Amino acid sequence: MAATFAPHDHQQCAHRALDEAAARLTEQGARLTPVRRRTLEILLESHRAMGAYEVLDRLAAEGFGRQPPVAYRALEFLVTHGLAHRLQRLNAFAACLHPGHDHHPAFLICRSCDKVAEAAAAPIRDALTAVAAQGGFRVERATIEALGLCATCAAEGVA
Repeated sequence: MAATFAPHDHQQCAHRALDEAAARLTEQGARLTPVRRRTLEILLESHRAMGAYEVLDRLAAEGFGRQPPVAYRALEFLVTHGLAHRLQRLNAFAACLHPGHDHHPAFLICRSCDKVAEAAAAPIRDALTAVAAQGGFRVERATIEALGLCATCAAEGVA
């Protein structure tokens, strides 16, 4: 999580995630087609979420087609295979930075710079499951998203 909001070698970060994604798909018997690969590369360019139409514009500019299903199919494939996450609050997608591991992170979203970080969410999920169970409810799926300011934006005095 710290790497997202702190200075780091983003090229290395993106290459590692892309390599882990390719390995994961090979294990699953799935293919990273050119449009899927490029979609993942676009999401990996920065630690921020992107809307489907923003991804579509980038794909279209590179000759992959301008029809919305081009982007939506690629994004859905990436989400289904654990290579990207859908952020409900932003109605957007972010590359998974740990695609080699099954996990359900909490998302920390900077409201100023739009960077998104994945944080370990097991304690939060366990607490939610326990509270729900007290009421006879069984949680099947939960997306945990927190909106706030990253340290850089806070230090710059963003209100």
